[in-house]
Amino acid sequence: MANINIGEQVPEFKSLTQSGEEYTLNELKGSPTVLYFYPKDNTSGCTLEACSLRDGRDELLARGYKIVGVSPDSVKSHTNFCSKHSLNFTLLADTDHSLSEAMGVWQMKKMYGREYMGIVRTTFILDAEARVTHIITKVDTKDAYGQIIKLLDK
Repeated sequence: MANINIGEQVPEFKSLTQSGEEYTLNELKGSPTVLYFYPKDNTSGCTLEACSLRDGRDELLARGYKIVGVSPDSVKSHTNFCSKHSLNFTLLADTDHSLSEAMGVWQMKKMYGREYMGIVRTTFILDAEARVTHIITKVDTKDAYGQIIKLLDK
């Protein structure tokens, strides 16, 4: 499993959006990006995080940032998640975990005594060349957008 650090570029990847369109590293380039990884569509924490980013999207856009969310869920699951919660940004279906593994967020997790592989919730702030400028590992799901703005304002 790779681990990406501040100053490094997101590796090459190919994924599908909630619309079924191909999305690659080139689509991340050209403007700064909030690239966030979350475990599962329509779960409480992931829904809070997505809705916080949805509500803060206009301010992030005003600062030049686009939002891209990534989880191992399918295109269909992402389509339903976007529709149900009026999400106004791109979600990527990382069903083979390749992008999550390359970014170092696909890790062994433990819940209720059970061990399994899954995404560790992480937000990467990228510059216009898709290089990592900030990494948030302790994401405040209720105020993910506010947490990002505070970091950008430092």
